[in-house]
Order: sequence, then C-alpha cells, then structure tokens
Amino acid sequence: MIDKETLVAWDKRYLWHPFTQMQDWLAEDPVIIERGEGCYLIDIAGNRYIDGIASMWTNVHGHNHPELNTALKTQLDQIAHTTLLGYSNIPAIQLAQKLVELTPTGLNKVFYSDNGSTAVEIALKMAYQYWQHNREPKRKLFIHFDNAYHGDTIGAMSVGGIDSFHTTFDSLLFKGIRVSAPEPHPDSTVKNRWLNAVERALSEHDGQIAGIILEPIVQGAGGMLISPKGFLKELAVLAKREGTLLIVDEVMTGLGRTGKMWACEHENVTPDFLCTAKGLAGGYLPLAATLTTDEIYNAFLGEYRDLKTFFHGHTFTGNPLACAVALENIAIFERENLLPRLQPTIEHFRNRLQEFYELPHVGDVRVCGLVAGVELMEDPDTGTPYPFEEKVGIRVCKEALTRGAILRPLVNTIVLMPPLQISISELDTLLDIVYTSITTVTTT
Repeated sequence: MIDKETLVAWDKRYLWHPFTQMQDWLAEDPVIIERGEGCYLIDIAGNRYIDGIASMWTNVHGHNHPELNTALKTQLDQIAHTTLLGYSNIPAIQLAQKLVELTPTGLNKVFYSDNGSTAVEIALKMAYQYWQHNREPKRKLFIHFDNAYHGDTIGAMSVGGIDSFHTTFDSLLFKGIRVSAPEPHPDSTVKNRWLNAVERALSEHDGQIAGIILEPIVQGAGGMLISPKGFLKELAVLAKREGTLLIVDEVMTGLGRTGKMWACEHENVTPDFLCTAKGLAGGYLPLAATLTTDEIYNAFLGEYRDLKTFFHGHTFTGNPLACAVALENIAIFERENLLPRLQPTIEHFRNRLQEFYELPHVGDVRVCGLVAGVELMEDPDTGTPYPFEEKVGIRVCKEALTRGAILRPLVNTIVLMPPLQISISELDTLLDIVYTSITTVTTT
C-alpha cells in the first residue's frame, strides 16, 4: 500500500480539486478517504467521520451498502457498458419504466445523462427545440432566479443566479431573464412579489419565453433557501396559463431529500421537465435523467429528412452499472418503506436545529426534510454578515473535522445533509459536533 506521505505529495502535484482555492489546499494536510461504512467515512489513518453532507448530497442509504454492492457486482458479471445510441440495455429500460412510475403523472419519457448539469442542459435544449418544432421560433428565453444553481456547464450557468460562480463566464452565457427569488421565509407578501416579478417578465417578453426553471422548494448552493409555501404551485399555474414550460431541477431535492420522493410533490405540481441526478444511483455512480411529457416527445417525431431528431447524447448514457444500482436504490426505498419511516427523523432534525438559535452568531436556520442550512453572521441583530475573507464557514468545517464530522460550507452557511438512513443517535452526534464547532470558532 502507498503511504500517506506519497499520496499527499502526488495529490498536491497532480490533482486540481473542484471549488477549491488550490493555494490554500497546498498548505493543508488533506484528509484522504479510503473506505466507508454506513454514515461514516474512514481515512487512510483509520479516523472515522460522520458524512454530514452525504458525499456532496448524493449518498442515500449509507456507504458500502451490501444490497447496492450486490446489484453492482451482479450487473458487472453481465456487462459494464454498452451504448444507448441506436441500441438499448436491460437496466436502462427497467429504470426508465420505474422512474415514470415514481414521478408525477404525465412525465412519461426518460432521457439519460451523467450529472445534474447535463440533465439541466437537456431540459433547456429540449424546451428550446420544442418551440422550433411548434413554429414559435421567437421563444428562446428562459426565466430563472437569483441564488439559483443548476450546474457548471454553459447552459446551466446561463440560468444560474450566483454571481461568484458565474460572473467570470458572462460573455460565454446565453441571454435569459433573471428575477429575484423569494426571501427565505414563508411570508405570503414575499411569495406575491416573486410571482409578480415572473408575471411581469412574461408580459414584457410576451411570446418569447421558452421556459421557467427553478429548484423546487429549496435552493441548494444559494444557501439552502426555503421558498414560501404555495409559490411553486402558483408558479406552475402561471406557467400553464401563459403557455410556457416549467422545468424543475430536482438534482438535489429529489429522491426523498425533502421528505417526499420529489420536492414538487409537496405542492402537487407536475412540471413539463423534471431533472434528477445526485441521489439517483444512491451515491455510487454518475447518473442523471431528464423526464418529460408525451407532448414534448411527440414534437420531435418525424421523417428522418425532417431533422426533428434531438441531436444530443453522452457516451455513458444509460450506463448499465449505474442503472442497475439506481434500480436497487429505489427498491430499498420501497422495501424498507423509507419515506414514512423517515418522518420521525425529520421531525427530530428540525427540533434539534432550533437549539442553534441559542448561539449568538447564528442568524438563521433553514430546514426542509433532511437538508438544512445554518447561516452564521457577525451580528444577527443587524444582519451584518461575516467578511468573506475571514472564511468563518470553512473554519467551522475544519473544526468539525477534528471532532469527527465531514462538512462543506456555502460561504458562511453550514450545510447539513446526511444520508437518509442516518440513525437518530448518529444524527445527534453530528448536530452536537456542529453546535460545538460553531461555538468554538465564533466565540474565540
């Protein structure tokens, strides 16, 4: 086995880590994960850490899950990959059928890709091309929202709303209509302001809007911002009334994360497109899917010479290994009656998080299902944030690491998003670590 010193040296010499200031990384002693057990990650020195972010919001049933492992190994004995371009495979067919069964009624067609960004790109391109086929070529614009995050490819960034991520690439992005998202509390006035902004954009660009895209219920990378109750439903009604398409990005919110299988189910919304990834394969392999309606699909049917084909694809589209694991992931949900069983854990999570308001530098605690954001402020009474350069969120996560938890901040918002299968006792341990770490960093 290669020793840690060599691995660290190779990492710093050869690797470029995502969303990481590498100058800081080069000065640090990195944690190198070797294996996992349930909700724990274990590094090469044998240290155990609770996975407080489900390995970037992907892990559902825990690491090294025996049934998911078996599904992967069984499929591996058949075939690892075969193209979906002009051919098909058994797990991809079975998973497509299951996803249609699992999602809101009317989403009857499944297009595979390999991550959240590409799932969004597909929805955008399908929506755009749909209007070309429907002889409304002026519909080229998408309404999107402040603080939105839909991925890091060009199209996904074009409908994003986090300036620190996207401004550098402005000249590469296509034009869209960006509107202010609701503030993170359930006030109906806030909801109405947001809906009015969307309605105004639709009116000002009448006949030009191809679609509206949003993260339903919770905006993830924007800071775990919770939308006002009822706005998703009213937005869907507005989109239908104005004859435009609704795209919901369930990459983070889907697969049980908000307490229902899909966040849009909280308000009984059936969108025109639903994008899923992250937890789809249980955190095992890259897999994404974009679901849409028969109406959208049928607009692409025609003679070969008509060039109505959706010219988009990925080499690993419908990869059999990933699809086999995804099927077992869903089977575990059903076999273990996971969503009903999860509700007491969600209630405990919400109740425990209220304790964080006792801390003098916690400005807000936002929670939905098993996802939460604890926002840290220099002065919550005046709403004064910590200076960006003080890296308070990063320091809290480093403190938590010394106490046995892996976290990742969104600037100065501490994200909590453990695997859904976390036990109450493990959840308490995680929350205790986070509470203590915030206290240590913000009071010294």
